[in-house]
Amino acid sequence: MTTGIWVLGDQLYAGQAALAQRDEHKTETPVLMIESRQHGQQRRYHAQKLVLVWSAMRHFAAELKDAGWPVSYKIAEDFATPLRQWIQEHDITTLQVMEPSDRPFLTFLQALDLPCDLEIIPNNHFLWSVDGFKAWASDRKSLLMESFYRAGRKELNVLMAGDEPVGGQWNFDKENRKPPKGKLDTPEPLTFAPDEITQAVIETVQTADFPTFGAVEPFQWAVTRDQALQVLDHFIATRLNTFGPYQDAMVTGEDTMWHALLSPYLNLGLLQPLEVIEVVEQAYHEQDLPINSVEGFIRQVMGWREYMRGLYWHVDEEYFDRNFFDHDRPLPDFFWTGDTDMNCLHQVIDQVQRTGYGHHIQRLMILANFALIAGLQPQEVEDWFHAAFIDAYDWVMQTNVLGMGLFADGGVLASKPYSASANYVNRMSDYCKGCRYNHKAKTGDDACPFNFFYWDFLDRHRDKLKSQGRMNFILANLDKMNPEDLDEIRDRAANFF
Repeated sequence: MTTGIWVLGDQLYAGQAALAQRDEHKTETPVLMIESRQHGQQRRYHAQKLVLVWSAMRHFAAELKDAGWPVSYKIAEDFATPLRQWIQEHDITTLQVMEPSDRPFLTFLQALDLPCDLEIIPNNHFLWSVDGFKAWASDRKSLLMESFYRAGRKELNVLMAGDEPVGGQWNFDKENRKPPKGKLDTPEPLTFAPDEITQAVIETVQTADFPTFGAVEPFQWAVTRDQALQVLDHFIATRLNTFGPYQDAMVTGEDTMWHALLSPYLNLGLLQPLEVIEVVEQAYHEQDLPINSVEGFIRQVMGWREYMRGLYWHVDEEYFDRNFFDHDRPLPDFFWTGDTDMNCLHQVIDQVQRTGYGHHIQRLMILANFALIAGLQPQEVEDWFHAAFIDAYDWVMQTNVLGMGLFADGGVLASKPYSASANYVNRMSDYCKGCRYNHKAKTGDDACPFNFFYWDFLDRHRDKLKSQGRMNFILANLDKMNPEDLDEIRDRAANFF
């Protein structure tokens, strides 16, 4: 009777559930890791995403070997062929796999015709289990993130003073929306030169016979747990203090601002959410850091990240095909090229091409906002987000893009659509200064597309938006608009593409 473990590419932690429960028997427990070229072609992934995942996998396999695990590392066209060969070679009678984070891969895993038993071990890379979230959600009429976040804070005793939140309130968002005025002294991110393993992966991606997105070099991301921990320490030392006030700001030439850059490592398993939260909370107490910065960061990890993952597994499969507004415009080519006169979109897409990264407001209020008001097909947009970002996985992008970004779920996740005109872009960024369009104009040849698409969106979907109570005040402005202006707005929106 031989038990073997298959470690998936986003489970790169020595304490992951399947490895942890076999640790005392590691020298007699075969471990398999597979780089699947076929899986890397499921969509046009960012080149740096492929380098990050495959390099991190190879480094982790080496660490497991050094720790005494007998590891087989396979580079193959698919998963099934090397998996079955490995099972037969090692006389595996029970294959253990930590529960995949993504639904499609779990379906694939369960459908495999294997010559052994399959045992799926509950995933321990999140603060909440799938069943725990479902228990929290089971008796609620609405699944507000704020309620979920507060429950997590209480359950794990994070930023709590007895039964009350530290600082006297749960949410410091109002202090965390400063626009980027004047010269900002932003810190340099911590970067890493590719080692021999990473260089080999870069060459593999460069010479691959399948299409990718973005630039493969310079590649400067962490690829080991030790490096990821250094990024965490660097964030606390140089970025956390000022993270809060400017976390929504966008500035030309500032790719990272004060953001933590930890999501790729959390989503790979190189960092664990609780350890990140605990070390940030410890720094708050020891260094007297601003509560709005600390709470704002913890809200992203403990609140939004866990909420999106919990909701992803809570909803039915049909959620992922929803299209509340019946939007059907195909994704424009400039999402892949960045070749557009809209400077905000050009700047953000160019940044994503170069780095695979964009912070949450660039994603929500530039990319997703435009996709929403322009009427782009939701599933095409989600697929682009999944392909383009270095921290993207199915469980991350489906609810984030379809629910929060595009309101395709009709309000399961958000209380209203995150739609905005150029006024928001101008207030929270410097992008409008370098644009050929006039951010103040919604009609005329220099009208900003964000303006005429925004008002056209409200006009086209007035009946549906009326049911979203928070939208009625904004919708009333349509009645005050000059009918000729509204006709021009409709024409410009219809003919833009």
